[in-house]
Amino acid sequence: MRSKAIVLPMLVAGLAVWAAGAKEKNMAEKTLAVGMKAPGFTAPSSTGKEISLDGFKGKIIVLYFYPKDDTPGCTKEACSFRDVNGELQKMGVVVLGVSKDSLKSHEKFIEKYRLNFPLISDPEGKIISAYGVWKKNSMFGKTALGVNRSTFLIGPDGVIREIWRGVKVEGHDAQVLDAAKKLES
Repeated sequence: MRSKAIVLPMLVAGLAVWAAGAKEKNMAEKTLAVGMKAPGFTAPSSTGKEISLDGFKGKIIVLYFYPKDDTPGCTKEACSFRDVNGELQKMGVVVLGVSKDSLKSHEKFIEKYRLNFPLISDPEGKIISAYGVWKKNSMFGKTALGVNRSTFLIGPDGVIREIWRGVKVEGHDAQVLDAAKKLES
């Protein structure tokens, strides 16, 4: 009886470690590369309607992932995309932001900073997973998954043309604008 009491918890702990490793492996396997077809999705957006990647065929798309609405880095990034969005729109480029935040949070964020592009709500992290932008965060000895600030430039044919992972916000809008101009010509 004693051996069962020891073995069962060890077995359960081993399965938990294996499952965590399998989840990390699956996330790593979903790493996308330039030249690959962008994963499709349909999700609720701040427009009040669902947005589907297929709905933008023939357009260049800036799809950016960020951790949380109305935080310093995410606000700076959103405002920088807001400020260059007029120029991007003239080229036919569509900007879409994705986070796990709720639509209500997105609406407040958009209103507070007068954002001029849709934000997509991905509370279950399905789009985040499809684009492989999870990262491990450690705080106070605990590990959790968070969003790795990333941007994907998707061509009119639905193929990924540029990827920026671990984005540093300062100057990123100019990088994206420059890459979109090159893709347009």
